[in-house]
Amino acid sequence: MNAKKPFAPSEEIASVTSGAVAVATPDDSELSDRAEVRFRVMRAIAQNPKMSQRDLARELGVSLGGINYCINGLIAKGAIKVENFRASDSKLRYAYVLTPDGLAEKARMTGRFLQRKMREYDALKAEIESLRGEISETPLDDGQ
Repeated sequence: MNAKKPFAPSEEIASVTSGAVAVATPDDSELSDRAEVRFRVMRAIAQNPKMSQRDLARELGVSLGGINYCINGLIAKGAIKVENFRASDSKLRYAYVLTPDGLAEKARMTGRFLQRKMREYDALKAEIESLRGEISETPLDDGQ
């Protein structure tokens, strides 16, 4: 019997800008892809609490099931609460509201998100400069 070795529970696979895969541990300070979705959901909810899960999925480019899973996790964590409101005379809908704990978590995540994006920007800027250097060093083909 060949038993496959499972991933250690403390490891999570996260994609990297280059398309490569990196293994990140949960104690990493950078924002994982899953945490980034959670951050974007919290940010969208803060801007418009009356967005439906379908609207959130469409706006964020995440599956409806993924949004549902994320929102349920945020509710269980106490980061958001659900309130009913009347969308029309015959329908009740939900509004998602960030709790004080949710606002604090969003603030922490905003800092990590900004740090991650700044690192990505710096890496992309360096790559662009490197490519520009390669172009200037390469003689152009003048059709001869």
